[in-house]
Amino acid sequence: MYGVLMIDIDSTALTAEDVSLLKQAQVGGVILFARNVADAAQVRSLCDDIRYHNPDILIGVDQEGGRVARLRHGFTPLPAMGKLGELFNQDPSLALSLAYDCGYLMATEVLAVGIDLSFAPVLDRDGISQVIGDRSFHNEPQAITALATQFMRGMKTAGMATTGKHFPGHGAVAPDSHVAEAIDTRSLDEIMNSDMQPFAQTLTSLDALMPAHVIFSQVDDKPAGFSKIWLKDIIRNQLDFDGVLFSDDLCMAGAQAAGDISARVKAAIEAGCDIALVCNDRVAAHEAAQAAQDLPYPNQNRIKTMCGDIPVWQGDLESTCQQFEYWQQAKQNVTQAFFNPQADEQTSNNTNEPKDPTDYK
Repeated sequence: MYGVLMIDIDSTALTAEDVSLLKQAQVGGVILFARNVADAAQVRSLCDDIRYHNPDILIGVDQEGGRVARLRHGFTPLPAMGKLGELFNQDPSLALSLAYDCGYLMATEVLAVGIDLSFAPVLDRDGISQVIGDRSFHNEPQAITALATQFMRGMKTAGMATTGKHFPGHGAVAPDSHVAEAIDTRSLDEIMNSDMQPFAQTLTSLDALMPAHVIFSQVDDKPAGFSKIWLKDIIRNQLDFDGVLFSDDLCMAGAQAAGDISARVKAAIEAGCDIALVCNDRVAAHEAAQAAQDLPYPNQNRIKTMCGDIPVWQGDLESTCQQFEYWQQAKQNVTQAFFNPQADEQTSNNTNEPKDPTDYK
């Protein structure tokens, strides 16, 4: 049975405490961070070990490209999605083709190391947000829709389910909800006619959504991830979306309005989330696992749609990825378009790179 919690683990191999948490009845997922990654073979071994202790588990990661990429050493670098948006302004056809390649390339390398899904794509508009920026494809909803649709088509062809974030849009509010409360004072009509459009227009390609830890004050006094108005009335009933709803990390500052971690987990699930993420706080993870015992299990068939098509490990990343027929071509296309082969720093986590805005702990 897949449980309602997605937690994290300490390091590059499981500890006894990690195993104890993984075996908790309501733990249905693990999200990996940079601290869990040394190289491809190690990540695959870690994922196999996680599944040994808990076969009914989803393993996720944030592998968006650009600043937000947990898998780096030995993996093909991906551009920030904003680079696709810049190219779209000049050559839409080429940008759409490369969006497909980026989605396919990302998915193949993530699946190859045993991870089910990357929480992608970002469907937020590039506005004034301190945390979104070039993680967004573009500022214009139609451009985001076009590029994200192709990116998701690549993901799905490779065998990975898609997750749109951060519903109904984080780009128009400046504060970073990882570290501060974020409030958007616009009307529902304004939000629906602008930021929400990329989500609404790509619903047929989306397998999951992740709501923003943003309070849309003219709609509800709760962040979207705790709001029955957003999750049940709008997503489920109005948009008729039947995919998975993941909460964003409940340890973020933007989630504190719901109370302690036990209250946050219960509030998220009762509002309509299927799975609640509790990250970067081991005490909170234990408290959440205890609190979740009283909650119903999520819809199992719905959760299973997020399981990735993970290939047989062939001993190294390249050999494993060769099982995907388009991997080599996608890699070549993306590398030639966005990365100078002479710039070795592009393939490493160099100190001059802008800080990952999601790496807040």
